[in-house]
Amino acid sequence: MYIVQVESPESQISTQSSRMDLESGYKSFMPKTIETADSDGNPRLIYSYHNVIIGFAARLSAKQVKEMEKKPGFISAWPQRILSLNTTHTTSFLGLHQNVGLWRDANYGKGVIIGVLDTGITPDHPSFSDVGMPPPPAKWKGKCELNFTKKCNNKLIGARNFPISSDSPIDNDGHGTHTSSIAAGSFVKGANVYGNTKGTAVGIAPLDHLAIYKG
Repeated sequence: MYIVQVESPESQISTQSSRMDLESGYKSFMPKTIETADSDGNPRLIYSYHNVIIGFAARLSAKQVKEMEKKPGFISAWPQRILSLNTTHTTSFLGLHQNVGLWRDANYGKGVIIGVLDTGITPDHPSFSDVGMPPPPAKWKGKCELNFTKKCNNKLIGARNFPISSDSPIDNDGHGTHTSSIAAGSFVKGANVYGNTKGTAVGIAPLDHLAIYKG
C-alpha cells in the first residue's frame, strides 16, 4: 500500500460535491493499465484524504507508482512500513541514561509526589514496586482507600476515588495504570510485549511517589 500526495485543486471547497470531484480526481491518477481491484478483489483505492493532506491511500506496486509520478499534480508517494515496538527505549531516545547526566542529577524525581486523576490504579503492577523507594515526604497527608489484599506502599502512597464514592480505586480500564507508569513507573527489567522490544521499562521520574485519584 502507498499513501500518495497530490496537488490541491485551486477551486477546492468543503462541500459534498467537491469531495466527490476530489475523489474522482484521485482515481484519475491511478494508471489506466491496472484494474480498479487487485487479484483478490480488494479495491485499489483504499482511502481518500480531504483535510490534513490532499491525496489517497491505494494498493499499488512500485512500478505503478513510477508510472503515476509522470502525471501533472503528483507530489510524492510513501510505501506502507511495519515498525517494531520500541516502548522500552523511550528514555534512551530522550537522552536519559541511568547513573549519568540529567537523570542522575535530578535524582530521578526523588521527593516529588505526582497526583494522577484517571481511571484508577493496578497496585500490584511491577511498575509500582517500592523496592529502593524512600518513605513519602513528611508533609504527605493523603489516604489509601485500597482494601486489605491490595495495599499502598512507598511508591503508591495514595489511592482514592474522586469524587468520593463507594467504588474502589482499582483500575478497571487500564488507562490510569498506563499513564501513571509512564510518569513515575519504577525500573522493571525484562519487560516485553509478546516477546518483542525486550528491555527495562521505566517512567520518566522513577523515584517519584504516586497519589492516584479515580474519577
